[in-house]
Amino acid sequence: MKLKYILAVVLLGITFNQINAQDSSNVQSVATTYVLDQYYKLNLKVFQADSTPEDVDNIFELFTDDFTYVHPQYGGVYTREDLYNGYMRNQNKGGYDGSVVDIKMENKIVGLNAIAVSKRFIKKEEGKIVEGEAQMALFEFKDGKIYRITEYW
Repeated sequence: MKLKYILAVVLLGITFNQINAQDSSNVQSVATTYVLDQYYKLNLKVFQADSTPEDVDNIFELFTDDFTYVHPQYGGVYTREDLYNGYMRNQNKGGYDGSVVDIKMENKIVGLNAIAVSKRFIKKEEGKIVEGEAQMALFEFKDGKIYRITEYW
């Protein structure tokens, strides 16, 4: 009788441990996906002609203090401050003119504290709506915020 009781307790312990592990990874996936969706939503707002410095600030609330942006095709590694200054420079020079009308996420692969994304910018060009080239990015997360973005286009 004792052996059956011990076996039942061990099996229940293993079951509850697996349930807890699954729940925590699912919660983490939902949280990182939400942050990613907010990032693209806020960027789309910044890309409009009437965007404000506060709109840029809202994006940077999603980043850790030690955030880095990596884009080998466009200059390499940027600190949080470098990227912020770039956003503000583009905004002040009128670089955000509303030509980007949407950002279409075609695929997301969610991993442990990371999401790989395939996306396209949807733009207005010569009075027509045009889909841009497919682009890939990897988002890494720490403490519920974006820690690093690496662009692969």
